[in-house]
Amino acid sequence: MKPDLADLNAFVAVARAGGFRDGARGSGRSASGLSEAVRRLETDLGVRLLNRTTRSVAPTEAGRRLLERLAPALTEVEAALDVVNAFRDRPAGTLKLNVPVSAARLVLPAVVPPFLAAYPDIRLDVMAEEGFVDVLASGCDAGIRYGERLEQDMIAVPIGPRVQRFATAASPAYLDRHGRPLHPRGLLAHACLRGRFASGLMPLWEFERDGEMVEVDPKGPLIVGMGGGSDLAVDAAIAGSGIVYHFEEWLAPHFASGALEPVLKEWWQAFDGPYLYYPGRRLVPAPLRAFIDFVKASRG
Repeated sequence: MKPDLADLNAFVAVARAGGFRDGARGSGRSASGLSEAVRRLETDLGVRLLNRTTRSVAPTEAGRRLLERLAPALTEVEAALDVVNAFRDRPAGTLKLNVPVSAARLVLPAVVPPFLAAYPDIRLDVMAEEGFVDVLASGCDAGIRYGERLEQDMIAVPIGPRVQRFATAASPAYLDRHGRPLHPRGLLAHACLRGRFASGLMPLWEFERDGEMVEVDPKGPLIVGMGGGSDLAVDAAIAGSGIVYHFEEWLAPHFASGALEPVLKEWWQAFDGPYLYYPGRRLVPAPLRAFIDFVKASRG
């Protein structure tokens, strides 16, 4: 029996992701559906392609050989099918983006609604997470990241604000009780609400004024996961639990309402805004090309 193309795609998704659950996230299929597809493919081929344990999934030697030859071939198939889009009046298909939670919150709301209105035949599939993932391995067409996190051989297009700042803030009540620090190192004497990446890394708080750079590793009563836990840290700061460090735009509504007060504002460090990035291959899928052109046009 000749293997089904969908089963071959399922195998590639699982092998690249290193598991059925992660493969399901990138492929838009269920983990059980991928498992059944791979089992069917192994039966058709008469050879085991994946070694499965309770903790991991890894290709066998046969699976590695197949993946090496199959992945480029399937990419070419996708590219060939996408050529048909050039004959449509409007681009169609699914565009998968991998973005940090901050971009989903601060960048995409100004882009997505008008884009969807302009391209009603395109479906946008957005994965928001803070982990540093391989865009292709996750099954996505493109991603949004900041310059220092961009992978090599990727094409980067500016998207969203070109200059951003991290802000420190606390409730007026907290600052009335504990005082207002005059220098970033003064934060070491305060309760600070920290963020941690899934890798376990807790980024330092960075400040700059008149050419002086200061990095602080403060302590405090709360540590949250970057992205998903950010609102908890902000809510805790509003409630008076300590000082929070986050995107200025994220905190801006609370500055406007008076729930939070800026701390060390003259030290807030500016940095370059995010980029839409994608593999530097010759043929870009029509939905992604439409999104790139839309982002460039919206920037004037």
